[in-house]
Amino acid sequence: MAAAVTKNVDAVELEIIRASLDGIVQEMQNSLFRTGFSTIIRESQDASCAIMGPDGEVIAQHVVLPLHIGAFPACCAAVIRSYDDIEEGDAFLINHPYEGGSPHAPDMAVITPVFFHDELIGFTGSIAHKSDIGGPVPGSCSGQAKETFNEGLHLPAVRYQRKLQRSTEIERIIAANSRTPELVLGDIRGQLGSSRLGEQRLIELVRKFSRDRSVACFARLIELAEKRMRAAISEWKDGRYEAERFVDDDGVETGKPVRIHVCVEKKGDRIHFDFSKSADQTKGPANIRPPTVRAAIGYVLVSLVDPNTFINSGVLRAFSIDARDGSVLNPRFPAPVNTYNPTVHALVEALYGALTDIVPGLARADGCGSRSIILGGRSTYTGKGYVQYEILGGGGGARARKDGQSGTSVNQSNAKIAPIEIIESEFPTRVLRFELIPDSGGAGKYRGGLGICREYLNLEDARFSIRSTKHVIAPEGAADGGKGRTGDIIVNPDTPSAKQLPTRYADYPLKGGDRFRLETPGGGGFANGYTRDPALVLRDLREGYVTLQGAKRDYGVVASRAGDDFIIDEAATKQARAAHQG
Repeated sequence: MAAAVTKNVDAVELEIIRASLDGIVQEMQNSLFRTGFSTIIRESQDASCAIMGPDGEVIAQHVVLPLHIGAFPACCAAVIRSYDDIEEGDAFLINHPYEGGSPHAPDMAVITPVFFHDELIGFTGSIAHKSDIGGPVPGSCSGQAKETFNEGLHLPAVRYQRKLQRSTEIERIIAANSRTPELVLGDIRGQLGSSRLGEQRLIELVRKFSRDRSVACFARLIELAEKRMRAAISEWKDGRYEAERFVDDDGVETGKPVRIHVCVEKKGDRIHFDFSKSADQTKGPANIRPPTVRAAIGYVLVSLVDPNTFINSGVLRAFSIDARDGSVLNPRFPAPVNTYNPTVHALVEALYGALTDIVPGLARADGCGSRSIILGGRSTYTGKGYVQYEILGGGGGARARKDGQSGTSVNQSNAKIAPIEIIESEFPTRVLRFELIPDSGGAGKYRGGLGICREYLNLEDARFSIRSTKHVIAPEGAADGGKGRTGDIIVNPDTPSAKQLPTRYADYPLKGGDRFRLETPGGGGFANGYTRDPALVLRDLREGYVTLQGAKRDYGVVASRAGDDFIIDEAATKQARAAHQG
């Protein structure tokens, strides 16, 4: 933010303003979710809202998707850079990953300036995923894209509203480039309404506390976020630590893993992240831009320091990075970026792997990563085009003190799995199975979370795409914990015509009557499975998380059925564990 006097900020007033900002952003978020047209926003909640200062730095963000803390400042900077005549009643659109900071083009930002007595005091905005913005495949997320021009409509910062009047020309351009124009425009207008609500609430707050006191508090909140982060970092031991993870492939050069390497150097309250040894930028859409890299680091640091930290740009000031130009973490335009999330997961898990040596009590195993499935076509029931876009999780990695969570989003992916009732009521699809996969969590003293199986019956001809991860390279365990089970995607499983698809695939032709089964990875385990309390293994048997074979193989626990229950053979278990240790 621009310089502001912060020394004499009243502590009570500061806390009231902090809580008020948090409430405003949550109200914006609730408005967006309730006015969203698409299932992506209404059900999966793939969106974030924020308040920014006049220079674009985030003052407050309601954390639904942590990566957007890096995107908002970059998107705002593009607006400020592009327009020197910003006025009250304006609104701007931007989704260009290189001109702004969107992780990929479907993440469209709506940014509105906030004026108080004719002075620009900040911006309100949201970033939300769009169901389709054109490109060669429904959903605009081709796993085989070779440049950003294969990834749909890209908007640099453009003025969407002037004096509160929407630009119908821009709306017509967007609609002409989408397979689902009504949903996309409806979602954009919902974002606009959310931003206007935030603008109104922020003006009310500033009017209550005065312009000078409010702006001073905004600046002070950013200062405190940085100071608190640095204070926590200063308590960690100094040193140099390295770790790496791999993405299955980039979707174009199949079978070639993509390396994500980090070297962390920590001294005093300074921490630096060097990614120089990571892979070169990829031909396929596995690349991520520096704003996303910074946001991923911020997410990891917040989770290790205090998940309840008030989130703003001060978090991003507490560290420095080197991301080599032309690398997978700093690609050159027009390198493709649309299936970026698997790379971010590898980055986050490499960061945890390196930082575990600094804060071992907060160590965790790898999780399932993230994935989305996309079906598109023209429904014979409605006569309109549709895009069924679902985000699905799996098993979380075990932690140093707890089992991993099952059937959930992990790391920075915080979107919800769409309910079956919604999917079946809005799309020509039936969900045949939705269940946890036994033995899919990595064995350990603390077990990895279980992946899920979700099987569908496709009712009409459709074009199918998937962007996933960890179908080849399994989630790593921690401290000698077992690896999680890998994922899989199969069309017409258990039939002579069964076909296994790669981790990333675009535009597979599904016929009406085809089935497809997605199995998501389980999380890695923490510490050796033979040290797990047999009573916990018995509980897992009763819950169906572990099979009798898995209990014996992975945990050295010999058990048998006793009616509807299980019993442990303590003597055989003791012998099996002793033999394993020998």
